[in-house]
Amino acid sequence: MALTGLFLILFLVVHLAGNLQLLLPDEGESFNIYAESMASNPLIRVVSIGNFAFILIHVIYSVVLTRSNKKARPVNYAVSKASTNSTWASRNMGILGTVILLFLIIHLRGFWYEFKFGELPTAVYDGVTYKNVFAIVSEAYSNIAYVIVYVVAMGFLGFHLSHGFASAFQTLGLNHVKYSPLIQKVGAGFAIIIPALFALIPIVMYIQTL
Repeated sequence: MALTGLFLILFLVVHLAGNLQLLLPDEGESFNIYAESMASNPLIRVVSIGNFAFILIHVIYSVVLTRSNKKARPVNYAVSKASTNSTWASRNMGILGTVILLFLIIHLRGFWYEFKFGELPTAVYDGVTYKNVFAIVSEAYSNIAYVIVYVVAMGFLGFHLSHGFASAFQTLGLNHVKYSPLIQKVGAGFAIIIPALFALIPIVMYIQTL
């Protein structure tokens, strides 16, 4: 869980860096060129397959751990002070993860699947033809319902990261009285900044369509 979680955290940073190009004032040229270069790069293809594998492993192992924990303690404690001993996010990682997974399936169907197998419009830059991924993204983000779903999903992602980031380091034994407070602060900042920037993209693009 920790290793796959940290890999997916790194993926979020890389994915965000690419997606922020959607906000550049060049009518999608930078993003379309970026998307094409990522799709045609053999190394990126391998990483992409690995990313799907890590997501699958992360999901499967979370189910295994949840069932294992329930078997270890089939009867609840007579007195429980979970709210004082743990955060809301840590107690609801399964729910948060499930919502994120459902959103990811919708997101992949709408963008990744269309890029790979759909009939996309094209754009020409310096005599080279590219798939106009920016066009389908713009169309999706012109729908206020999808924008709301996206922003809400990023809220769930933020809560998921607020526990997952620091706990991954703790699970790997990378906690220390000196460094743990810093990891906690970095994790809290990451859990706010990364989802907020992701959410900013559809919000800005929707406003631009008004």
